[in-house]
Amino acid sequence: MVAAVRHRRRKGGSLTRRAIAVSVLVSLVIGLAFVLLAQSVGDLNDEESGASHAQEVLIAANRLERLLIDVETTERGFVITSAPEFLPAWHQAQGEFLRQATVLERLAAGGDPGQARRAQEIVAAGTSYIRNYSIPVVAATQRDPASAQTVAVTMQGKHQVDAIRDSFGQFMNDENRIYMAGQQSANVASSQAFGAASASVAASIVLIVLSGGYLIRSVVRPVRQASAMAGRVTGGDLTVRMPETGPGEVGGLERSFNSMADSLETSLAERRRAASDLAASRARVVAAADESRRRIERDLHDGTQQRLISLALQVRAAQARLPAEQSRLAEQWSRISDGLAEVIDELREVSRGLHPAVLERGGLGPALRALARRATIPVDVSVDADGRLPEHVEVTIYYVVSEALTNAAKHAHASLVRVDVRVDDGVARLLVRDDGEGGAIPSRGSGLIGLSDRVGAASGRLEIASPPAGGTTLTATIPIRRAGQA
Repeated sequence: MVAAVRHRRRKGGSLTRRAIAVSVLVSLVIGLAFVLLAQSVGDLNDEESGASHAQEVLIAANRLERLLIDVETTERGFVITSAPEFLPAWHQAQGEFLRQATVLERLAAGGDPGQARRAQEIVAAGTSYIRNYSIPVVAATQRDPASAQTVAVTMQGKHQVDAIRDSFGQFMNDENRIYMAGQQSANVASSQAFGAASASVAASIVLIVLSGGYLIRSVVRPVRQASAMAGRVTGGDLTVRMPETGPGEVGGLERSFNSMADSLETSLAERRRAASDLAASRARVVAAADESRRRIERDLHDGTQQRLISLALQVRAAQARLPAEQSRLAEQWSRISDGLAEVIDELREVSRGLHPAVLERGGLGPALRALARRATIPVDVSVDADGRLPEHVEVTIYYVVSEALTNAAKHAHASLVRVDVRVDDGVARLLVRDDGEGGAIPSRGSGLIGLSDRVGAASGRLEIASPPAGGTTLTATIPIRRAGQA
């Protein structure tokens, strides 16, 4: 027993452990994918940063080269023409060159060491050209234009600038190779980052799909099946059971569902037996009461009533034999005879109320019409039934109509009552409707409760509708055959 309990506990916790394990595995895969992706993105940023730096160096070197050319061309123009309008551009190009040279050296210092050294050499050469050649030549031209306007002077400056430009070209070719290498590395890093992201996303999707499939198979499908089974149980099918194959808590749910269905089925069976026993007991009580009334009615009719009729006849005969001079005694005998007749009539009414003989002799239609004739208010009776109905059906309908007529006259103050009886589909249907005050409450009247019990004893159902100022309607449906009869 202890081992079985431990086994159930281990099985009950397995689903939780599996769910935790799947969650941890998915978290690890996603975490690893994030680390790989972050590393790839870092490499990509580094390569992109290197390529961007090389591009900035190329832009700075190209700008510095153009400034050096501007210095040389404005200087040569001034030397050849001695026109002072070249000097402002020459001065501006000198200042911009020195400032741009600082920018190039700073950018080159943050990259390849060889390129940094070449940048320093280019800056030094350009600065030397400006200070040691361009400025002296311009000053000499300003003093003596003729002495500086020689081909040798102008060509010397051009040769120096061409040499510096060659250095610029080699520098920018090397920097361009660095840029292209960085761009290629960035592309590789980008591909690696995309591959890492794709692999991690694919692995995560696979794990999520697998875990989702496991949850659907182990949890969703059994829960959906349990919902369908619960719907069938709600519909009254208590024989459904779930296969106890689910893991962990789902298996516990399946076992609990089956236990609940067993309990409901047992309770329903017991309730049905109790209801059947109650209906049978109530039917026996009603049948016994009807038999008792029938016996009392026969005893009253055959015994007491006949004795009273015989006594009344004897009194009438004795009265007829009295002399004429004994008128006072004749009056007394006459009052006795009349009293006996009234007692006989009252006894006949009592006997008819206990169990009407007309119901046994003529059937339901004549019995209901006899009730209508004795009623104190107009009653419209309609009976649509082929032949006689079973005795318990006729007796039940008779007493329901009798009680309804009494209530309509005594409590509802009705002016008309309609009684309709018809039989279809093996069921006798009774409708009694009056136009009285309404407002009848079945739970407060012993007569209506007794009628409901009597109809229930015949396996029927009685419904009462009595809205205030809307009259009262009694509807009874009684099966022609009792439950269990062939």
